[in-house]
Amino acid sequence: MMTEREAVELLQGDDLIGIGMAADAVRRRLHPEGVVTYIIDRNINYTNFCTEYCSFCAFYRPMGHAEGYVLDHSTILEKIRETVELGGTGVLMQGGLHPDLKIEWYEEMLRAIKARFPQVWLHCFSSPEINCIAEVSGLTVSDTIARLRDAGLDSIPGGGAEILDDEVRQKISRLKCSSQEWVDVHLAAHKLGMRTTATMMFGCGETLEQRVHHLEVVRRIQEQTGGFTAFIPWSFQRENTSLGRSVKDEATAVEYLKTLAVSRLYLENVLNVQSSWVTQGLKTCQVGLRFGGNDVGSIMIEENVVSAAGARNHATEEELRRLIRDAGFVPKQRDTLYRTYFLN
Repeated sequence: MMTEREAVELLQGDDLIGIGMAADAVRRRLHPEGVVTYIIDRNINYTNFCTEYCSFCAFYRPMGHAEGYVLDHSTILEKIRETVELGGTGVLMQGGLHPDLKIEWYEEMLRAIKARFPQVWLHCFSSPEINCIAEVSGLTVSDTIARLRDAGLDSIPGGGAEILDDEVRQKISRLKCSSQEWVDVHLAAHKLGMRTTATMMFGCGETLEQRVHHLEVVRRIQEQTGGFTAFIPWSFQRENTSLGRSVKDEATAVEYLKTLAVSRLYLENVLNVQSSWVTQGLKTCQVGLRFGGNDVGSIMIEENVVSAAGARNHATEEELRRLIRDAGFVPKQRDTLYRTYFLN
């Protein structure tokens, strides 16, 4: 098992090809069938009102701002109808931390979606959102997740992790949940039988040691629960953000590929690692499939948060399938739990 020191040394080193080959060997061992997966789903951001003022975010609006919104349930249902018509199987729903939306609002929304679209998988609400809902509703985190699950929530995304180191979090998102609070949401969800994903936003001023410590936190949770379906690293996008004024250089393609490969090597107990095209572009994503990635994520029918910070990349289903084929793999559509039962 790789140590934190060994992982840091790999990130510091110059042997990009060697790291990539080692990560590719792990991918081949875990996924010997030569398949790379993708999903058709939609990111729905139900509100951009937020009280946390994270320095890396260009999406949020403070309470009362003229550009702030809360989507009504009928608008959300219409977005899901469009998603289903485009072959979508799931919805990734996240929003700002709204101090006036109690759990009943979320329960009503989830029940309405499941009543009309029972086949759609609801992968919703990051750890900070879960903590916010619990706090404004006077509930424990576990009871909050249980009530949301009973209303129709199927799984929880890994958003809000950024870097799981409180020194970093104090600098970039001091009002958002602590590292331990992020961990506690995922532990509670896993205990309730719910699967989640783990993410990492790197290149936001953290040290390599802090980046690797994040991987260690994820590995320890997975050893304890086995509840993570995938790990998804991406690089900080600096445009339109206050943090971007202090972090002058975005992560390069080489740094992204190194971090992706080290993630695959370090997290051998997490089955799936995603190569991101949203922040790095389609070509780097394609190369990432030889640096440990076995999934390219979603075609993203809609995405507002990362694009607000400057990401301009877009992809159709056929573009992702061609990208996968040209890298030497078989493309297969999957669902949110990485099941590939589709006939393609």
